[in-house]
Amino acid sequence: MFPEVIEIEPLSGPVAARVTVPGSKSITNRALILAALGEGKITLTGALWSEDTSVMVVALRRLGFELCVEPDPNEPANRRIQVRGCGGRVPRGGTRATPLELFVGNAGTAARFLTALVCLGHGWYRLHGTARMHERPQAPLFAALRQLGYRIDSSNDRLPALIQGCGPKRGACTVSIRESSQFASALLLCSGRAGWEVEIIGDNPEEAPYVVMTRQLCARFPRQDGEFEIEPDASSGSYFWGANQPDWLRRAYCQDFTALEPTRWPVQVQGWPSADLQVDARFPEVWCRMVSAGQHPPARLSDRPSVVISREKDLGDAIMTAIVLAPLCNVVCQFTDLGRMRLQECERVAALRTELSRCGARIEESADTLTVWPSSLHGAEINTYHDHRMAMCFAILGLKVPGLRIHNPRCVAKTFPNFFAKLAASPPVGLGVRIRDVHSGAILTPDQLIVPEGGE
Repeated sequence: MFPEVIEIEPLSGPVAARVTVPGSKSITNRALILAALGEGKITLTGALWSEDTSVMVVALRRLGFELCVEPDPNEPANRRIQVRGCGGRVPRGGTRATPLELFVGNAGTAARFLTALVCLGHGWYRLHGTARMHERPQAPLFAALRQLGYRIDSSNDRLPALIQGCGPKRGACTVSIRESSQFASALLLCSGRAGWEVEIIGDNPEEAPYVVMTRQLCARFPRQDGEFEIEPDASSGSYFWGANQPDWLRRAYCQDFTALEPTRWPVQVQGWPSADLQVDARFPEVWCRMVSAGQHPPARLSDRPSVVISREKDLGDAIMTAIVLAPLCNVVCQFTDLGRMRLQECERVAALRTELSRCGARIEESADTLTVWPSSLHGAEINTYHDHRMAMCFAILGLKVPGLRIHNPRCVAKTFPNFFAKLAASPPVGLGVRIRDVHSGAILTPDQLIVPEGGE
């Protein structure tokens, strides 16, 4: 049984490590849809195997696609997945009375991408998920698909929903990405086979990072037979880059602090991707900005931020890592454009403010902005709200602040089931962190810190 509450013991000094992280969830679930829409056998290497991606694999199998899942020798949380595409055809559907049921958990990518995919099938499909997934928005995607002539029945334009697939239908639609870019990505992934023309509106659609990712994947992906390599997940990698404490970096760089090179940092992530697909590959650069600004703080601390970081322009999910670490910098940091974070696995803006305040941080919320002041932090009981990224962010804070206890740590299974095992593994493959089961008092081994499939 995975522990209910764990306590992270801070690191006493720099650790030299080169950590591997699992494949990108965002790329894996997009690649699974593209492979199913392709022709012949397409093999995905380095694919993430977690709750969100296994939900997608199970759903594709229920739809009649053939998928073979094999271990990845280089990373326990990855898989080699072979998909036999059906050339844009969805093999199986149900009747209105007995629709084909698809469970999407709390995976936004699975919920949105499968909604568009089943429209290319013939028959009826019912998509449903967890209670939280049923609260998350779907209306802009449903509206776009209705513009294209598909029938979607939902009492409140959220899941659960009953969808009638009637095959590819050429047409045009408009979709807003104000609440989530996944609506546009769902349509773009299927548009090549379906003949859809998709107009995207809201929040600078030409530069929206995850829309750009989808367009690039569609352009690069093999359409018939072949192999496609999934990059390491940059959002997950942000935690290990963030494990490099400001004081370590300041001591290491001394006067040459303006040229922080992540290749010289004590903790590094192997196979780090460039930022052309994943916006969160910029995290080391952003952490450099924050730490560098703190090297020469203003003579008098004011409410005016020294560093401003945008969720729309600078980082994706990894902005949560930056927010949690901000109290350790010597300057005021402001994080803007956080509106979409309110609609994700939990209400992340409020959750971050609440839990950082619990640790003693001065943090203020105004509209969709969080402002964080340098603070003396202390231990606290951290609620994770069933959100994998809340658990991982505060675990990294626990490497620097004693007494942090993480509740429901098993929720990391959503994207990184061996996250805590990576922390506990001995260097250089891990950080050698001591992690305690709060209820038993025992120090846990890496093997005890891998969330088994199913999250039990």
